Amino acid sequence: MRWSRHRHASWYLGGMSFAESSFFPIPPDVMLAPMSLANPSRAWRFALITTLASVAGGLLGYAIGHYAFDAIEPWLRESSHWASYQAAVDWFGRWGFWAVFVAGFSPIPYKVFTVAAGALSMALLPFTLASLIGRGARFFLVAGLMAWGGARMEALLHRTVDRLGWATVAVVVIGALLYEWAGVS
Repeated sequence: MRWSRHRHASWYLGGMSFAESSFFPIPPDVMLAPMSLANPSRAWRFALITTLASVAGGLLGYAIGHYAFDAIEPWLRESSHWASYQAAVDWFGRWGFWAVFVAGFSPIPYKVFTVAAGALSMALLPFTLASLIGRGARFFLVAGLMAWGGARMEALLHRTVDRLGWATVAVVVIGALLYEWAGVS
């Protein structure tokens, strides 16, 4: 909260957004929400900064996966993210673009998908587009809700954001399964 009121808060927000997409554990929503709440007229600007910095950090994660996966694999195997990485690999095999989109919007660790996308040599343009759309949808939704709903919305968002993210994942997965099923029959 203190950082969100600092005169360089936009820089902190951008730095946090960049780092979270490739290695940092704290999501930028913790700064984006209070900044948008405190200054609703700048909420869209904050969402844009968060989105662009997050996608740039995602490209760093992609580069780490593409060029340095062998170096980080032992650490990744020992970390709590290995199961998520394995799931990401499976999702890429099945859904590609949509896997990145869902990870960008939902509570699934986006950083794991950025590294996996690079390690699996996903095409860079679809990766970047899915990241822009997924991360942008998430951050503009958070900023817009804070600007519109104020403190009441902040409390509601804290209680429901994970459920909203998982519901989005469920809808996309069900839609993909129905699409696959309809194509097979």
